[in-house]
Formats: sequence, structure tokens, C-alpha cells
Amino acid sequence: MHPIIHHRSDRHGRAATMTTAKPVLYSLASAALVFLLSAGNARAAAAQPAVQPLPALGAELSELTVSGISSGAYMAVQFQVAHSKLVRGAGVLAGGPYDCAEGSIRRALTACMSPSWWAAVPSVAELRAQAEALAKAGRIDPLEGLRDDRVWLFSGGKDSVVDTVVMERLAAFYGQWIAPTAIRFVRLPDAGHAMISVADPQANACSSEQSPFINRCGEFDAAGEILQHLLGPLQPPAATAKGEPLRFDQSPFVEGKPIDAGLADEAYVYVPQACLSSVCRVHVAFHGCRQAAAQIDRRFVDGAGYNRWADSNRIIVLYPQVQPRYGLASGSWQWLNNPFGCWDWWGYTGSDYATQGGVQIKAVRAMLERLAAPRQH
Repeated sequence: MHPIIHHRSDRHGRAATMTTAKPVLYSLASAALVFLLSAGNARAAAAQPAVQPLPALGAELSELTVSGISSGAYMAVQFQVAHSKLVRGAGVLAGGPYDCAEGSIRRALTACMSPSWWAAVPSVAELRAQAEALAKAGRIDPLEGLRDDRVWLFSGGKDSVVDTVVMERLAAFYGQWIAPTAIRFVRLPDAGHAMISVADPQANACSSEQSPFINRCGEFDAAGEILQHLLGPLQPPAATAKGEPLRFDQSPFVEGKPIDAGLADEAYVYVPQACLSSVCRVHVAFHGCRQAAAQIDRRFVDGAGYNRWADSNRIIVLYPQVQPRYGLASGSWQWLNNPFGCWDWWGYTGSDYATQGGVQIKAVRAMLERLAAPRQH
């Protein structure tokens, strides 16, 4: 789930050097592998139900919550802070402080993932000043909107990708507005960089850092822990998820082509049967790098663990999707490199990526508005 970030200039105009979180060699062989994987994904998609429009369900957004793992964790934080008036809580697994990268590739890969003496994680004062400047400019909601939020934070003791100190700085950032009793920081010594779930029967070992980045650590249920902390007491999860995730078209929610926003043409939403006829809450689950449907099909959607809780607690779960991209894409002349399918937390889609003007944040906000629209009879 290590993000690969390629050459561009950051928001301050500084030139950034092509680099990777782990060294990657591009060759004809790797290109051929990408082609074969794409062909396999196309065959898998052909076997799925037909894509449909995202339904209007009259959903209740007053208790909207979000969560994510890795790049999805960074996106969950970005979405929460950008829309702090709307979001009531966030679950963050192996992410970091809001806009930690400041549009800089080097900063993302060093200070915001593996800080050191020469690339320290930004101070709370720096992070707060930066966020307050964006709020003052009207690019994000006023930060006072965080005061009634709850957050659930997670760091694995064997996570080699995002250091625990980065998560500790996120906790301190939140602590500027959120009461200590509303912040829960969980540390699991044996866990690697992954979603920790009891719902995937083929989950990896607890310390694994391999695809699909869904691990089993005994009976630890991250999705359940997140939802219960953010929403309060819940009914026990269903023994098995009873519904079928709906595959929907993401393109109506994006200005231009989804691929030029780093997004897939299609995404998923899990709608419990009860939510087809009654008002339900919404939770947005952001997958991590290498966890998009184009890479692991529905493993994250089905196996992250949210759906069983959704069934018994009337929660709609939105699973927006990123699309891996290697420079140019078919039908597009825009150059955008995101080969691991990460959410944008360093600026590959533009300098607005962490604000309400960010193309990915705008798209997810529009999806939520659609879910909240009155049902069409």
C-alpha cells in the first residue's frame, strides 16, 4: 500500500524529484503485467451486475462519519476538516495530520510517513496555522466545526509505512479542538500496515503488509470499533452481510472525466434492505493504495468489515473508488501519475486537493448529496 509519487511541482512552485516509497523499476515486463492485470479485472467486471445510477435514498447526513486506511486515512482526515460543519467523526488507520504534505512530494514521503531528524513531522503550531489560513480564506469550513466531532485513531506496531509518531501528531492536532474523551487512540503491537478485519475469510496474518492489505488480528474488528466510537452504542453486527453492494456510475459527480480526477468510472455503495424504505445514516469508507476495485475487485468493499454493522444499524456505506493511472490514459491528454491507486493527499490532482475545491473531495460531497436527495417514487 506504499504510495508511488512522481515528478511535478508542489503548490509553492518547488520542483520535486521523481521518487517512490519503495524503489520501483519500470520495464516492458511490468507494463505487460499491468496489461494482463487490467485484462483480468475487465473480465471480472464483466461478470458483475450492471452498473446503475447512485440512488436517492433520503439519507440523513447530520450524523455523517468517514474512515480510511493509509491514503484513504489521509483522505478521511481531509474530508472531515474541509467539511467540518457536516462530518461528525472520523476513523483513521495509518494516516496523518491534515494537509501534512503541503503539496510537496518529498514532504509526503518523509515527514508525513517516516519522519527523521532531517525531515521532521510538522509541529502542531504549523499544522494549525496552515489549516486556519485555509479556513480564513474560505477554502475549508471554520475549524470550530471540529469541536463536536469524535475520532478513532489506529497505529500498528509493525507498520513499516506510516510511523506511529505521525499518528501521534494527528492526535495532537485534533486535540486543539476535540475533547480528550472523544479521541480514542488504539495501538496494536503485532499489526502491519493494513485494514484490520474479521469479515474477510482470506485475510492476511496480523503483521502482513501484502495485498489486499486486509489483515486478521484475532477478534479485533476495526470497522466495528470505529462505528461504535463515532456513533455510540450499536446493535451487534449481522452474522453475515445480507445485502449486495450496488455498483454505480461515479461520472455524474465529477467535472470532466473521472480518470482526470484520479477516480474510477464506477464505485460501490452498500444499502441495507431497511434503508430502501426508511431514513438511514451514512458512513464513507476510503480504501487505501492498491485496494481499489480495479486492483483487488471487491475485497475491500466486502471484507473491510463495515457491511455487517450496516445491516443491523441502518447505515449506508459509500465506497468511492480511485483508479490507478500511469501518465496518460485512453481518451485523455492530461498527464496524471497515480499507479498505485492512492487517494490524493499530496497534490497529484492540483493544489486544492485538501480543500472543498479538491476534485476528489467535491466528487464525494456530490455523492452524499445524491444519497440524501428525496426518494423517487
